[in-house]
Amino acid sequence: MDCSFRFAASILLLALGAPPSHAQLFTLTHQQMVELTSQNPFERFPDGRPRIPDNLLERSKEMSAEEAWAVFNRVPQGRGYHNQYEDGFQVLHPARKMAGRAFTVQFMPARPDIAGVLDLRIKAQGYDHLYNQVAIDMLQPGDVLVVDLFGKKDGGTIVGDNLFYYIMKTAKGAGLVVDGSIRDLEGISEMEMPAYFRFAHPSAIANVMLTGINIPVRIGDVTVVPGDLVLGDPEGVYFIPPHLVQPALDNADEVHVHDEWTRKKFDEGRYKSSEIYGSPKDPALQKEYQEYLKRRLDEIRKSRQ
Repeated sequence: MDCSFRFAASILLLALGAPPSHAQLFTLTHQQMVELTSQNPFERFPDGRPRIPDNLLERSKEMSAEEAWAVFNRVPQGRGYHNQYEDGFQVLHPARKMAGRAFTVQFMPARPDIAGVLDLRIKAQGYDHLYNQVAIDMLQPGDVLVVDLFGKKDGGTIVGDNLFYYIMKTAKGAGLVVDGSIRDLEGISEMEMPAYFRFAHPSAIANVMLTGINIPVRIGDVTVVPGDLVLGDPEGVYFIPPHLVQPALDNADEVHVHDEWTRKKFDEGRYKSSEIYGSPKDPALQKEYQEYLKRRLDEIRKSRQ
C-alpha cells in the first residue's frame, strides 16, 4: 500500500473515531504536528505548523538549485534526506523564484461511501461539503499550496484563474505546487505567482475527494511535511525541512563568496581552472581564499543586522 495512502487512512480513522467535540478532521492535532516536526527551531502557527520567518523566506529566494542541493549532500545535518527534490513540472514563470511555507492538501480518487461520511463530518464544522476551497480559505501569507492530486489530468484541476487570483491576492500565497492539473492556463499565465503543475486541462475538479489538510503528502518522489520550505526554480522544486533552512542559507552564503572569489581569480587570467576550482591547490591561494571568505561573510552578515 502506498505510504501516503496509509498515512491518510490512519488520519482519517483517527478523525472518524474521535469524539465530535475534539475531532480535528482531516488534519493533525496540534500535538501531532509538534511531534512530527519536533526539530523545528522556529515559532509555530496556532495549529502547530512550523512558521519559517519571513526574512528567511526572502533570503531563500537568493539560493540557487546547486545551493539547495548542497544542504542535503554537503551539510552534515542534511545527510540522509535523499528524497527532497522533484521535477518534471510545467513551470508557469521560470524566471520567478518561489519560496514559501508548505501548506499541504491531499486528494484521493472518489469513493461514495467514504465521501458521504466525510461530508457529514465537515457539515458539523459549518461547511456544506469538503472541497478544494475549504483548504484554500485556510492559507496564510507566505504559504505555498502543495497539492497531492496523484498526477490526475482530467478532473485533477486544483484551481482555475479565479481561485489562482484569490491565492495570489487575498491569501498572499507564495506559490502553487500540484501533482495534478490547473485550468484556465491563458488567464493564469498573466498572473505573477509562481506555479508548478503536471498538466493544464479545461475540466473542473471532479471525481476526487479531499482526504487531508496539512498532513504529510507525496509529491512525486518527495514526502512533503507541513511547514517545509518550498523552493522552486526553473529546474524543479526543493522541499527543505525547517531545521535545515538556516544551515542551507549559511552554506549558500559561503557558496556565493566562493563563486565570487573564483571568478575574480579567473578574471586575472593567471590560472588554469584546475588551480582554482573547486578549491585552490596552492597553500598561498588557499590562505588568500580563507581570508577573503571570512571578510566577505562578516560583511554579508553585518549587512543583515
